[in-house]
Amino acid sequence: MFDPCLSARPAIRRTTVTSPFVRRRRLAEELRALREAKGMTAEALSQLIYHSRTKVSRLENAHIRPDLAEVMKILDILDVTGEKWNEVVRIARDAAERGWWDSYGDAMGARQRLYADVESGASTIREYNPTAMPGILQTPEFTWALVELTRAEGQLDYVPERAIEARLHRQRAVLDPHGPHYEVILDEVVIRRLGVPPQVLRVQLRHLVATVEAHPRVRVLVLPMDTRIEGTLLPAAGFTLFTFRDLADPPMALVNTVNTDLVHTESDDVARYTRRYDHLRHAALSPIKSLALLAETADKIAENQAGARP
Repeated sequence: MFDPCLSARPAIRRTTVTSPFVRRRRLAEELRALREAKGMTAEALSQLIYHSRTKVSRLENAHIRPDLAEVMKILDILDVTGEKWNEVVRIARDAAERGWWDSYGDAMGARQRLYADVESGASTIREYNPTAMPGILQTPEFTWALVELTRAEGQLDYVPERAIEARLHRQRAVLDPHGPHYEVILDEVVIRRLGVPPQVLRVQLRHLVATVEAHPRVRVLVLPMDTRIEGTLLPAAGFTLFTFRDLADPPMALVNTVNTDLVHTESDDVARYTRRYDHLRHAALSPIKSLALLAETADKIAENQAGARP
């Protein structure tokens, strides 16, 4: 039904590409702050919108995709008007969007779906990877080799063909000329100890070099195994730092644990991981020396393969 009050409110304009996941978290913070400022409990709000307390909690913790009409109803109950109304509705609309990754569902894996979502609104991506080759820079052959290793351990929780297709989509988005600036610190252990076939690793290492040379926005730094990390604790896991095109979206740190990814947007948490990244970056080889080491390692693998032939 047409609401004449809506037509009198300011138009909502979309000016930047955003991440629905990031906007859901921002919406959650906005709604919770507005409710608390009104002195209203989540239980009281749930009764007024005729939904369960759990529904309000999930919305205020960014665990569900928002319904735009419900958000408008909440704003009306909380007496939010004017520019603030416009701002929150704009955030809610972005939070309700579906991206290309949603069409893959669980087939691409929950972790990869999360990263695809966050990457979609990123301005910069900085990643520390102590044990794995970054997905954004993997060749399909390398990814298939990892699939086989994962399958051997009985941990396959995605559809390989769809996951690889989605990964290629992510790569095109990040490596697009208008994509984010992307930098990764790669621990040397990754290029020395990964159990993929030597020929696959050789091609992968050369692919890293070629990608960096072809894309000015991309940088790969290698952290030598014999270097000391001064001034910080050694990270217990890999992590990725994001900033976003819309400066109102707070920077984010995603910490890659064994079973899930921890999402940090609190300024102190993001600052802690940023300091760790800066220490690691200081200890890493320069961009030129990093590419030289990758190329040298690829050549060494080729020599070993040639020497092993009968």
